[in-house]
Amino acid sequence: MRFAVGLLCSVAAVMPAALVAQVASTPVGVPDASVEPRALARDLATKLASDFIYPEQGLRYAAALRTNAEAGSYDALKGVELATKMTDDLQAVARDGHLRVMFQGAGGGPRLVVKRPPEAAGATPASDRKPVMVRMTPPAAIEHARWIAPGIAFVRFNLFPGSPETVEATRKFMAAHADAKVIIFDLRTHRGGGVGEMDAIFPLLYAKPARLIAMATRKSVEESRGSPVGDVPTMRIVRGDPAFVTREHWVKPARDRRLNGAKVYVLTSGLSASAAEHFVLALKATRRATVIGRTTYGANHFGGDQDLGGEFSAFIPVGRAYDPVTGKDWEGTGIAPDIETAPEDALVKALTLSGVPLDKATALSAKVAPTGPMSRSQ
Repeated sequence: MRFAVGLLCSVAAVMPAALVAQVASTPVGVPDASVEPRALARDLATKLASDFIYPEQGLRYAAALRTNAEAGSYDALKGVELATKMTDDLQAVARDGHLRVMFQGAGGGPRLVVKRPPEAAGATPASDRKPVMVRMTPPAAIEHARWIAPGIAFVRFNLFPGSPETVEATRKFMAAHADAKVIIFDLRTHRGGGVGEMDAIFPLLYAKPARLIAMATRKSVEESRGSPVGDVPTMRIVRGDPAFVTREHWVKPARDRRLNGAKVYVLTSGLSASAAEHFVLALKATRRATVIGRTTYGANHFGGDQDLGGEFSAFIPVGRAYDPVTGKDWEGTGIAPDIETAPEDALVKALTLSGVPLDKATALSAKVAPTGPMSRSQ
C-alpha cells in the first residue's frame, strides 16, 4: 500500500449524482482483459472490510459492492466507467471525501481536479455547493513564490507532494522572505498531499512549541501494513482510542525567529482539500493565522492507494486527522474561514488588511490569479 495524508488530484467521482452529471464526458479506456468486474468488486470489498477507518462502515461498503456485483451491475462496464460506477456506489452508501476507485489506463489517469458547477444566472452563490470533477493538467505544486508588495510575501501551494525538491523550494521561500511583515499562503486550489512542506513552514512561524493536529490510524492496518504517516519527527505517538494508533503533529520553533511576529493569512475556497485542510486547521486552531475565503472541501480521512490489478486502484482511507482539543475533524463539513468572502476576492482582502490600497490590491490579485477551471468562483 502506498500511503499519503490525502490527495484529491486523482479523484474520479466523489460527488452526488446530480452534480456528477455536469462533468464533461471522459473517454473509456480498455482495461486488462484479465480483470473481471465481479472479481474486482469482490477484491475491493475485502480490502474495505479489513482496512477502512471505521470497521462497520467498511463492512457496509463491502456488502454494497458484493450485492451489486452479484446483480451484474458491473458486468458491461470497462475502464473509467467501471471505476466511476464503483465509486458512485460506495459514495451512495456513505460519502467520504477520499474514497474512490481509479483507472490509470487509456482514458484514465490522475489529471482530474475539483470545480464547482456554474451558478444559475443572477443566483446568489451557495457556499455549501460541493465541487464536481473536470479533466485538466494539474498545475505546479508551487506558484508565484515572491514579494507581492513591500514587506508582504506571497506563495500559492496547489499540492504538498513531499518531494525533496518541493520541500527544499519551500524552505528557500521561507528563508528568502524571513523578514516579511506579512506572509500570505494561498491554498485556494490546493488538492492535498503530506506534511513535508508544512514542516518546512511551521517552525519559522511559531515562537513556542505547539500541538497542531492529531492523526489516528486504524491499529490493525498499522500493525499489518505499516504506518501511513511514516517515521516523521514532528509526529508523536500518544495514548488514544485503543483501536487506533494516535499521533500528534507538533511544531518545534526554529532558531531563526524573524517571522515569529509576522501576520499570517491563509486563503481558502471550496476546493481547498485534505492536507490543505490540515494546514488550515493547524494555523487557525492555534490562532497563528487569519483564514480568508470560503469553507474548505471537507476531505479529512487519510490513507493510500491499493492496487486492484489491471490498472485499477482504490484510495482507501485508514485514519482521520482532527483537532486534539475538540476531538472534531472536518470530514464532510470543511473548515470555515475567519473572514468569509468570495475566493476570487480573498487575496484582495488579505492585502487591504495589510495596508495595501484597494486599487493596487485588486491589480496585484489579478496578476497572480489561478488559471484554468479552478480560477472560477468557488
